[in-house]
Amino acid sequence: MPNTQYPIPNTQKLQDLMQQVGISSFKALSRAAGVSERQLLRLRQGKLEQMRVEVLLKLSPVLQMPLSELVTTFSTVELLQEKTAPTQELLQQIADLRTEYDRSQQQIEQQQEILLQELQQSSLQLLESLLLQWPTAAQKAQENPQLAAVKIVPLVQKPLERLLQAWGVEAIAPVGAELPYDPQLHQLMEGIAQPGEKVKVRYTGYLQGEKLLYRAKVSAV
Repeated sequence: MPNTQYPIPNTQKLQDLMQQVGISSFKALSRAAGVSERQLLRLRQGKLEQMRVEVLLKLSPVLQMPLSELVTTFSTVELLQEKTAPTQELLQQIADLRTEYDRSQQQIEQQQEILLQELQQSSLQLLESLLLQWPTAAQKAQENPQLAAVKIVPLVQKPLERLLQAWGVEAIAPVGAELPYDPQLHQLMEGIAQPGEKVKVRYTGYLQGEKLLYRAKVSAV
């Protein structure tokens, strides 16, 4: 016997809402809201009791519909008639969760701001000597072009080294070093080299723990 296709009750409702906000397909809605198409199928079937609250929270702004209205719209007639009290309880739970969600987001934003301020403060402490001495050194260099650069370099080098050390950042190799070529760590600027052949470091690269931040730029020897 051929399979008989039955329409899903709330499909047209969802398609109408999608059309109003310019979403052309369920797949596009799934991507826009960051929810699975299986969850959308449950919504079309009116199976709200099987859906997670965070899914509804994601769909609500994308469909431009208040959360309570979204729940009411996609609840089945039987659910509204036979389970009025549970539905009202569900709405209250959703409202409470939304309040808690907003509070958590605010706390996260505050914590991020505090962490950023702490990072900036600790970095400024490590760079204190550079911040205080560099403007004077730069002015002296402008007044006296013959001033040896070797006297100025430590003002920059030492605070920068302390900052990188505090962040766990290490140089791959010092400038001028000759070492075996490793394509994972080195970027050839000129010449041709095979892995293991000797190259010379022109610009150092950096690692933070096991994470590669920048490959060292090298040239063939």
